[in-house]
Amino acid sequence: MEVPDSLPQRIFLLAYNPDKGRVGVDTNLGAMLRAAALADLYLGGHLTDERGRVAIGVRPSRRDPVLDALLEEIAGSRPRTWQSWIDRRQRAARSAVRRQLGDRGWVRLQPRRILGLFPTTKVTIRDPRVRKELLGRVSAALKKPVGRVDPADAALVAIVAAGDLTLVLDRKTRRANKRRIQELTELSGPVGPALRKSIQAAAAAG
Repeated sequence: MEVPDSLPQRIFLLAYNPDKGRVGVDTNLGAMLRAAALADLYLGGHLTDERGRVAIGVRPSRRDPVLDALLEEIAGSRPRTWQSWIDRRQRAARSAVRRQLGDRGWVRLQPRRILGLFPTTKVTIRDPRVRKELLGRVSAALKKPVGRVDPADAALVAIVAAGDLTLVLDRKTRRANKRRIQELTELSGPVGPALRKSIQAAAAAG
């Protein structure tokens, strides 16, 4: 089963609740999408870690508008921590990834108004099997030998665990797989711990 290329698109689809027909407003979606974009670029060699700060790598861009925009953002800024980059522009990340999924035919976007006043967009996954495939990859990553797990799938686990996306990994599953999740988080780079800190800081501030 073919799935979207980028980690942000995959995270967005995993955050979609098929029973409610929408992405939950109570999720940490913006933070997870920013973390997913950073993880994607890190795993691809486009970003590196320099003493806890994000640095531009040596490989060319992905030719993906969401990822390329983040690369430009980082290249034009002073050095920042991974958490700092996760904290920024989360609402824009939600809109950009949603639009990208719509443009590429993974989801159907239907503008509408709540109570006839407040504009919103209804999101519908065109093929539910795509999300099931992504759920299967998360599940398989928890069971395979670590050395056989694709780093991109390890990043999916790290992000949904750190982002407390219980729709994918409930608390019981996370407790039962605590050691494996830690191993996959280490495999996927510095983004998982940074995402956890970002969400904790946002909760403390709120």
